[in-house]
Parts: sequence; structure tokens; C-alpha cells
Amino acid sequence: MAQLELPIFPAGVTEINSRIAVQKETGRVFYLHGHLPVFQHEEQDVRSFRMFTSQMIAGGTVKPKEIVQTFGVPMITVKRYVKLYRDYGAKGFYEPQPRNSSASVLKGEVLEKARELLEEGRSVPQVAAELKVLTNTLHKAIRAGRLRGSHKKAIATPAK
Repeated sequence: MAQLELPIFPAGVTEINSRIAVQKETGRVFYLHGHLPVFQHEEQDVRSFRMFTSQMIAGGTVKPKEIVQTFGVPMITVKRYVKLYRDYGAKGFYEPQPRNSSASVLKGEVLEKARELLEEGRSVPQVAAELKVLTNTLHKAIRAGRLRGSHKKAIATPAK
């Protein structure tokens, strides 16, 4: 039969709820269940803080509002990292995330030069080679409406 553990915390801790408390000591943060430490990280280790608090929320040990009240972080931030934990687990906090977009290579003078060359009737591969950019970069700009594609002239076929 399971034994009931009384919610007794050591002196100097901050209660998150009746089961979990947190304590800062010599640059480290300790999470306690009753009097037993269950996790620790460096005080400046934001990734581990986000991962463990998200893990506790996902596991039902604490509520998001308890994390907000105890640590003073915005609710939207707590929700964002709980979603990250649910989608990717603990590794989502430590592995680099894929970038959704990249910085535009076609800016200012390069964009204007590409526009001029395409209006002269040059092909996308010719323009890309001259500007030293990828053809895919130009195609993306054309699809996004930042450039107009080259106007290919119809080749006259001899009459039979």
C-alpha cells in the first residue's frame, strides 16, 4: 500500500504548490518534492528551466498559473514551451530548431539589378549566374511577387 507523504519542505524554499517547491542555493536551482530533490540546474540555464517546468505541467504535477505566479514569467511563454515539450519532448529544448525562413539575399541594389536583367529578357539562370545568387532565390522572389519573370519571346516557326 502506498504511503502518504506529508508536504513538509525545508526552511528557505518557495512553494510552487503543496507538493513541489523550489530553492536557490549557490548559483543552482533545486526542485523539491517534499524534502527530496527531483531536478536541479544552473541558475542561468534557461533551457533546463523551461524544459523541467514544461515537463511538470505536461505531467500534471503543477499548473501553468503556478509557474507564472512563482517565477513571474508570462503565461504565453509557459504555453509556448509546454507545446514544444509535448511536440518534441526534452530534446526539443536542446537541439537546434529548424529555421522557418531565411534572410532575403535579394535586397536593394541586387534586387534592382535582377529586375533590370529580367526585363531585358535574360533567363533566370543567366541572371542568377551574373548576380552570383541561386536560381531558386530568384524563383522564390518571382513567386512572392517581388520580381517579374523574364518574358520569353516566341520563336517564329517557318510556314510550310
